[in-house]
Amino acid sequence: MENLNQYPSIRDKVVAISGASSGIGEAIARHLAKKGAKVVLGARRTEKLKSIEAEIAAEGGQVAVVALDVTSLDNFREFIAVAEQSFGGIDVLVNNAGIMPLSMINSYKTDEWNQMIDVNIKGVLNGIASALPSFERKNSGQFINITSVGDRWVGPTSTVYSATKFAVRAISEGLRQEVSNHIRVTIVAPGATESELSNSISDPALKKMADEQFRSDTIPAEAIARAVAFAIEQPEDVDVNELVVRPTAQKAY
Repeated sequence: MENLNQYPSIRDKVVAISGASSGIGEAIARHLAKKGAKVVLGARRTEKLKSIEAEIAAEGGQVAVVALDVTSLDNFREFIAVAEQSFGGIDVLVNNAGIMPLSMINSYKTDEWNQMIDVNIKGVLNGIASALPSFERKNSGQFINITSVGDRWVGPTSTVYSATKFAVRAISEGLRQEVSNHIRVTIVAPGATESELSNSISDPALKKMADEQFRSDTIPAEAIARAVAFAIEQPEDVDVNELVVRPTAQKAY
C-alpha cells in the first residue's frame, strides 16, 4: 500500500494570497485554511477581508489580513513582512490579484490598458520581488500565479487583457528556470469561472455580455482553489508547472 505520509501536507504551510477579498482569491483562502494552512490575505477592500478573516477564524483557521495594493512594491513587501511576523515565514505566494476591463482596441481606453498592466503584470512582478528573497534565504518556496485561458488565447475585446496574461505566463516560465531547484513555480489558468472580474468592464454592452456568460457555463471559484491545493500538495521534488481548468462545456477558448 502506498505510504501517504511521504507526501507533504498543506497543514501549517504559510500561504499569502493577493486579491483575496472575493472570487478565486477568497475561495483559495477558505479552502487552504480548511486544509490547515496559515493564510495571509491581501486586498484593497479591507472590510471584506476582515469579514473573511472572522469567518475563517471562527472555523478554527489561522489567518491574518493586510491592506494590499499590488501596484505598490513597498506595500507588497509589507504584506510579505506581515506573513513572516505573524507565522514565522512564508511557504507559498499566490499572485491572484487581477482585473479584466475588456474593450476593443479602437475604443482607446488607454487608462484601462495602463491599469491592467499595473495590476496584472507589475503586481505579479512586485509579488515575486517581495517573496523571492525569503524563498532564497531558506532555499524553498512556491509561487502560484493565477493567469487565465487568456494566457494562450486572444480574441476581440481581450487583446490587452490577454497580453498581460501572456506576459505572466512568460514571466512564470523564466522565473522557474532562474530560481534554485528547490523553489517551485506554478501557473493556474482558469477558464470561465464565477468571479467579479466583469465589474471592471466599463462598456455597458460588453459588461452585459460578460455577465450573461458568467451566469452560465461557469465553474465555481472553489474549482480553482482545489487546483491550487493540488499543486501545493505535491512532493517537494514535483513542480506542477501549468494547470488549465475550464468548464467542460467551454470548448472554443
